[in-house]
Amino acid sequence: MADLSKTLYFSVKNEPEIHVKEVLRVVYSAMEEKGYNPVSQIVGYIMSGDPTYITSHKGARSLIMKVERDELVEEMLTEYIKSNNWAQK
Repeated sequence: MADLSKTLYFSVKNEPEIHVKEVLRVVYSAMEEKGYNPVSQIVGYIMSGDPTYITSHKGARSLIMKVERDELVEEMLTEYIKSNNWAQK
C-alpha cells in the first residue's frame, strides 16, 4: 500500500516560448525554398485557417499552427507601421 502522507511532485517541461517574428521568418524562408510565393500563401492561411496553404518543409506548417492567426496579423501590421514611420515617438 502507498504512503499517502507525502505529497509527490510532478514537473512538466514547458515548451520554449514561440516568438511570432521568428515563426514568420522560418515559414517565409521555407516557402521561398519550395518555390512558393510566401506572401500569397501566408495570406491564404490567415484568411482561411487552412494549414495546407503552408508547406510542411522544415516544419513550417507545424510551427505556424502554434501561433494564433490574429497574432500573425498583429506582428505583420506592427512591423509595417514601424517601417513606414507611422508610429508616434
